Amino acid sequence: MARHARFSPSAASRRLNCPPSLVLEEQFDEEESQYAAEGTAGHALAEHLIKKHLKIRTKRPVSDYYSDDLLEAVDEYVSFVIGEIEDARRECTTPVICVEQRVDASDYVDECFGTADAVIVTDKVAHVIDLKLGKGVPVYAEENPQLMIYGLGVLSMAELLYDVETVRLTVFQPRLNSSSTWDVTPSALKKWGEEALRPRGAMALMGAGEFSAGAWCRFCRARNQCRARAEEFLKLAQMEFRAPALLSDEEISEVLRKSDELAKWASDVYSFAQDQAIIHGKVWPGFKLVEGRSVRKYTSDEEVAEAAKAAGYNDIYKHSLIGIGEMEKLMGKEQFARILGHLVYKPQGKITLAPDTDKRESITKTTALAEFTEV
Repeated sequence: MARHARFSPSAASRRLNCPPSLVLEEQFDEEESQYAAEGTAGHALAEHLIKKHLKIRTKRPVSDYYSDDLLEAVDEYVSFVIGEIEDARRECTTPVICVEQRVDASDYVDECFGTADAVIVTDKVAHVIDLKLGKGVPVYAEENPQLMIYGLGVLSMAELLYDVETVRLTVFQPRLNSSSTWDVTPSALKKWGEEALRPRGAMALMGAGEFSAGAWCRFCRARNQCRARAEEFLKLAQMEFRAPALLSDEEISEVLRKSDELAKWASDVYSFAQDQAIIHGKVWPGFKLVEGRSVRKYTSDEEVAEAAKAAGYNDIYKHSLIGIGEMEKLMGKEQFARILGHLVYKPQGKITLAPDTDKRESITKTTALAEFTEV
């Protein structure tokens, strides 16, 4: 069994923002959600397909998680990587191409290593590509700690062969139609490694530093019982649930910044408490286990259809078009564009308030007002 990194690049954002979280999390068991398992299956299939393109012997993996939606997402990623590989081959006579490559940044932090989904190195560029198959929030490459650690690990290997001028980091999220790429110089990346990664990493391994709650708490194993996280969110209670119009601009901004994480935190705590009650018999003061509402279901669709038809009822099925993604997969992208391209459009997204760190372009006040007042 492969040894796990104590300082995992995938948890780098958490470790750098909240160093003592590493030692705290080690008190809790590892947990793998169905989403993580699906992601693992998707990465295995992507590895197989890219190796097949590279004419490397490989066996196609099998998994119960291979839905049409996942296969389509993996195909998009594989097409992107193959395109980058072919571009590299045109630019360099001897590019280095690796799939699911172990990269090590232990020169900066002990036991810091991970697996890069795709690595393409030419005589000038070291490119690291990270596939994310989640359907949650977009992840961006710019100053992304996980990818920067991968970049440091790849750079240490690439510089043995070439005088690399650029480290290119890409996050590819097919299910969100999102792709983000950031270029950084080797010197700037190494400076970050020395000034940020090395000292914060050393603190994390010792369990030193201050606890700090934020977006990075989302996948922390201690998130449900972390006092620092609870105290951060409970600060909102100091506003005593005043009407929004009575809050200052600063208070409203604080609520907006924390509202999503607050909702997730409350959901996490509820799920934890429910799990403890159902599985471990924990009794929480003021709460009890009850049976939730349920909806009626057919015992057998086939038997229901036969019985209904026998009674003279034939109009018992609904018919609808398959979705755009499934239709494009059925026809192929070129045929889809030729046959249905003129019949497909992408409506304007609903206008919403977002933090100024969001990568989407800001819209004008007049545009937002026009949509808001549109009948």
